[in-house]
Amino acid sequence: MNMDQGKTSRHSIKKVKRLKKWLTYLVMSLLAIFFMFPIVFMLMSSIKNNEYQVVTDMSSLRAFLPVGELGFQNYKDVFTSQHFGHVMFNSVFIMITTVVIGLFVNSMIAYALARLRFKGKTFLLSSIISLIIIPFESVAIPLLVMVNHLPWFGGETSWLDSYHVQIIPFIADAFSIFLFYQFFIDIPKDLEEAALIDGASHFGIYWKIVLPLSKPIFATVAILQALNSWNRFMWPLMVTRGTDVRPLTVGIQSYFGQDPRLWGDLMAFASLITIPVLIVFLLFQKWFVRSVASTGIKG
Repeated sequence: MNMDQGKTSRHSIKKVKRLKKWLTYLVMSLLAIFFMFPIVFMLMSSIKNNEYQVVTDMSSLRAFLPVGELGFQNYKDVFTSQHFGHVMFNSVFIMITTVVIGLFVNSMIAYALARLRFKGKTFLLSSIISLIIIPFESVAIPLLVMVNHLPWFGGETSWLDSYHVQIIPFIADAFSIFLFYQFFIDIPKDLEEAALIDGASHFGIYWKIVLPLSKPIFATVAILQALNSWNRFMWPLMVTRGTDVRPLTVGIQSYFGQDPRLWGDLMAFASLITIPVLIVFLLFQKWFVRSVASTGIKG
């Protein structure tokens, strides 16, 4: 009898676990569908060629369905516009430059904090962590005043309306440094100590030992910095005047407040802004998930 009761109890526990598992999947699927609504609406609207169809479909589920006159004329209109190619180049250039230099700078700072001993290390680390909670909006105006008076090569007396004003202030990032630091302190010190005994420098250890072991965190920081750079709007709007150095997020403004017939073009423009971000995430997804799992970051 006891054996039968034990089997029944184990069977009941398995059923409860299975039920919880399926309920979790169901809730996650419903949340995914809910958050996909804006993206689906944007993509469906971008292929509707009828000039007023995007507006008229907003009052029904037709807004999320590929119905009506469909095609890629909206995308052709965007690609043939005068400034799309240029602002696309600006966004890609600013994002790649910020991410590549930022990965090197932030990882070097984090490695120094994680492995080197120097006075003021604890204070410096605490200051970097405290910077994470300060919103950029609170320092945007002081930063604007500062860069407006900084010199540049060639005798320029202002950084405004340039690429470097959109890159340099965002290379060193407090949250990226913190992520690198959390990852580096978990790397065993045995290999580094053996390399130091063999005469290796700290930079040589960082370059030849730490970097190959840190691919997951580099992918994570690359994704986060790429997203921040690609989606940045307020700062480029403040520091640029024309379309010469403006990114896509500011360039899309040219469609606002215009004829409702351009809503299809606007949705196509928005889709072209979103697609590169999805591509970046898909390319680094494996490393991103591995880094989140290894560092215990809760999202």
